[in-house]
Amino acid sequence: MKNKKNVKLALTGGHAATTALSIVEEVIRREGRKYCWDIYWIGTKKAIEGKNVHTLESEIFSKIGVKKYSIVAGRLQRKLSIWTLPSLLKMPLGFTQALAVLLRVKPDVILSFGGYAAFPVVVVGSLLRIPVILHDQTAGIGRANRLSLPFAKFVAVSRKGALSLSKKAILIGNPVMTQITEISEKEKLSRPPVVFVLGGSRGSTALNKLIESVLKKLLIDFRLIHIVGPIDYSKFVKLRKGLPSKLKNNYEIYDRIDPMQIDGVYKRADIVVSRAGANTVSEIMATKRPAILIPLPISAPYDQSANAQNAKEFGIATVLDQSDLTPMVLLETIKSVLNSWKSVVGATKGKKTPDLKASKKLVDLVEDSIGV
Repeated sequence: MKNKKNVKLALTGGHAATTALSIVEEVIRREGRKYCWDIYWIGTKKAIEGKNVHTLESEIFSKIGVKKYSIVAGRLQRKLSIWTLPSLLKMPLGFTQALAVLLRVKPDVILSFGGYAAFPVVVVGSLLRIPVILHDQTAGIGRANRLSLPFAKFVAVSRKGALSLSKKAILIGNPVMTQITEISEKEKLSRPPVVFVLGGSRGSTALNKLIESVLKKLLIDFRLIHIVGPIDYSKFVKLRKGLPSKLKNNYEIYDRIDPMQIDGVYKRADIVVSRAGANTVSEIMATKRPAILIPLPISAPYDQSANAQNAKEFGIATVLDQSDLTPMVLLETIKSVLNSWKSVVGATKGKKTPDLKASKKLVDLVEDSIGV
């Protein structure tokens, strides 16, 4: 390790646990080659405003040697709620805390994955003349990253369509964890077929309600692995206890699954039913698991619909609109995907997603920005 420069990398953002993990993996692989790395995570503890639900980032990074610093960050909410004013009042505190953390850590470079928690870190970091790189997992450039652009050297984007949105944009793809990229393509269906249902790292109440309504019918023909999220977890545990033993054995419930273990679920899964978050879509495309995607119905630019469309064009996904979706339509769609499973898997066999080398490209960009 002699004559190797020590580099401090500060990661920040929201909704980016698996993306950040893939970068940590790549940095660890490079340890001692050119630099010796210290990695820090700066973000919020709370995943949901007003709920005692911790972010995945705050729970997992200490397990892999990443030093964590928590800040309070306010956000510009899309809808007025009882949390709107308290959230706005947090903003000055977030900037103050970001300043204190950055003066203490003194990072050589900041890599932001977007989200309201990252904005004060990006702004303060730029004012302190720390190089800032943004990464956007979506099909475009998200709101927080658009606000952060004036303070950044580059914005690394995941999809070609985002290149025209900024002169600072560089196409690299969306980093995916190594264990996901190493999952083999499935050759045949499990018996019974395994359906993996998830609504993102925090769960989806709307998706859970759809599944609840057809749960018994699903469990007759399928094995179900269901990430319900922390909020609905106790409810679904009770539902499972009330099922006949044969159906109960076909139903696995989790509040959330450690990202370092999620590859084990994808290996078992035959069909995925999910929201269309950028990271989940990247994982589905990398693992080639036929999917039913139900984008979160929001009106923000570059929302989940664009992510879902990418997976559909890749040939791996069926996209459903939540506004006119019923439990029976979802059930019939799952059965339809089962019937076409072999043809979907065959059509995507050998296809490569643009995300497989994204971790390497992004860390290359980080290294190029050190000391610049």
